[in-house]
Amino acid sequence: MKNKRYWLACKWWLLHGLYAALSGLAVMWLTFWYLSGSFSGLPRYLYTYYAASHFFMTPPSKDQLFTGSLEGMIASLGDAHSQYLDSKAYEDLLMQTSGTYTGIGIVLGKVDNQIGVVSALEGQPAAKAGIQSGDQIMAIDGKPTKDMALEKASSLIRGEAGTSVSLTIRHEGVDKTYTITREKITLPTVSGHMLTDHIGYIRISEFTEQTGSEFAKTYKDLRQKGMTKLILDLRNNPGGLVTAAQAVADYILPKGPIVTVENRVTGTEVYASQGLGDNLPLVVLINKGSASASEIIAGAVQDEKAGTIIGTNSYGKGTVQTVLKEFGGTGIKITIAQYRTPANRMIDGQGIKPDILVTLPNPPTEDSQLQKAIEVLQEK
Repeated sequence: MKNKRYWLACKWWLLHGLYAALSGLAVMWLTFWYLSGSFSGLPRYLYTYYAASHFFMTPPSKDQLFTGSLEGMIASLGDAHSQYLDSKAYEDLLMQTSGTYTGIGIVLGKVDNQIGVVSALEGQPAAKAGIQSGDQIMAIDGKPTKDMALEKASSLIRGEAGTSVSLTIRHEGVDKTYTITREKITLPTVSGHMLTDHIGYIRISEFTEQTGSEFAKTYKDLRQKGMTKLILDLRNNPGGLVTAAQAVADYILPKGPIVTVENRVTGTEVYASQGLGDNLPLVVLINKGSASASEIIAGAVQDEKAGTIIGTNSYGKGTVQTVLKEFGGTGIKITIAQYRTPANRMIDGQGIKPDILVTLPNPPTEDSQLQKAIEVLQEK
């Protein structure tokens, strides 16, 4: 009798265990079916994992394979500005938007489908070494950058202050290797001075958390010194926070919209100027290193006929990214929206065309763009 009860209990546990296992397998199968959009999603994933873990010549770690699958998921979006961020890349990005980080002072992007320099920030190590906006980066410390993710390249370039990084740069078809010492870079992002008794000059190098307050202070200081006309220099400014661009627009644009952001989740959001400034005669300088928030400013000034745009065509980055914090100190930077100027113009891939085209001589012996800006304002 006892044996019969024992076997009945075993049978009960076996059947329920089998039921639980089959239920779990069904849930996994359905989950992967949903995630992959294919009935064969689960076996494809497991087979790929098996092949990578058992056949690759060097045994990979489980974390390497798992993280690689996450990176591949974001990379499959086909967007150069969306990246899976490991803990170091996530920390680096937060430092960049705060305006303080350790590196060589460049902003990376795609230059002719190759990782390159969108902007070489003036006064920083890379620019001092001779690296220019538009240069392509062919290798970092000897590692080729072909097919390398932007965030991976950024993490290789950054490091502790006092250490050095070697970059192989292609400029106008010629390759040259630079060894550059990293420094702690704390921008102020805004600088300004009087060019003449009435023409003020304000330069914004990047749009970070403190740019709005810095610009307001500089603008007010120059007004007290007699500024009645303004040159705003956004050349080689890679952009940054949309809210920082809005804070700058408060002082140089009339009250009204400066950019419309079209977000798939929240719909259409309009950022507007409060019109805190004095509507001074204005010239905005741009070039191929002017991107993102810089193009928001230039596009709004152009559409509102609030000033004259001088220089060369801007970079053409008309998308907005957000950074999502993940577990374990990692994150995801993902493109969530695209923006349009007040006149509903797209910027992404097109950029802002200047009202007056002025190119700099090569090598630049004088700032002909700035001189043209002064000439235009002297006539107003």
